[in-house]
Amino acid sequence: MTQTPDITAMFKDMMGKFPVDMSAFEDAFKTQAAFGEKMSSVALEAAMKSAEISSTWTKASLEKVADLSKANTDPAAAAQILSEFASSSAEMAAENMAAIASVAKKVQLESAELMMAAGKDVSAEATAAIKKAGKAAKAA
Repeated sequence: MTQTPDITAMFKDMMGKFPVDMSAFEDAFKTQAAFGEKMSSVALEAAMKSAEISSTWTKASLEKVADLSKANTDPAAAAQILSEFASSSAEMAAENMAAIASVAKKVQLESAELMMAAGKDVSAEATAAIKKAGKAAKAA
């Protein structure tokens, strides 16, 4: 009977003939981890700020509803209170939507800055790795 060749040993021998410098992969991993940490920080900061805005908005709205829910026997006064509630609700909505938009704009700017910086870092690392590989090939 014939024996099945040991493919694992063959691949180990083959890969041993082509040494690979793992420092480039380690550097890329570290760069990616740092980028992920920065992006997570931007996202978490935006989420916290948005939650704070929403919480404040909700509290203010509920306070206005409490005022609205008080019994009032005078129809003209009740209409005036309802009108004021609608007006203040629209004003609060505009202010809070503007605040949320500013948070989104900040996230967009910070994300773009991080992406640009990451692109420069990757480009510099790739150039250094190519130069290093060229020198190693030339020496060999």
